[in-house]
Amino acid sequence: MADALEPEQLETYFALMEAVSLLQHAVEQQLRAEGDLSYVQFQLLARLAGAPERRLTMTELADGVVYSRSGLTHQAGLLEKAGLVTRGPSPEDQRSTLVTITEDGVARVDKVLPGHVRVARGLLFDPLSDRDLHALGDIMARVRDHMRAQPPRSAASRRRAT
Repeated sequence: MADALEPEQLETYFALMEAVSLLQHAVEQQLRAEGDLSYVQFQLLARLAGAPERRLTMTELADGVVYSRSGLTHQAGLLEKAGLVTRGPSPEDQRSTLVTITEDGVARVDKVLPGHVRVARGLLFDPLSDRDLHALGDIMARVRDHMRAQPPRSAASRRRAT
């Protein structure tokens, strides 16, 4: 059957999905326990903390985080309410919303980062040799780049209900 995955492909797919789920669950638990953050909120804060002038437009954040625009707006609102970011119009383009991490936001990232690194290292990197790490990095970068080259969901044609 042309639409079926080969046994090795299927085994690899399920191993990848299980590993991602286990890692994401452990990371979510650590972020909630140590910083009262979801993984998406952590991603947003970490990207902002590493950005020039510690600010990005919502579009720039959306380009780096795989999350719906409405969900991203909601998460940014929660972070703003918690005092971890501010939002406002961009001075360069009034149509763009600029998100800036606050000092409290930077402090929250600094608080959770050591635990985040500990979880990632313990679950993902410790069982790998240097050679494994290099190979996995190359493979995942290639897969990621291939996926990012596909048209975004928003560009997909929509079928009308008949």
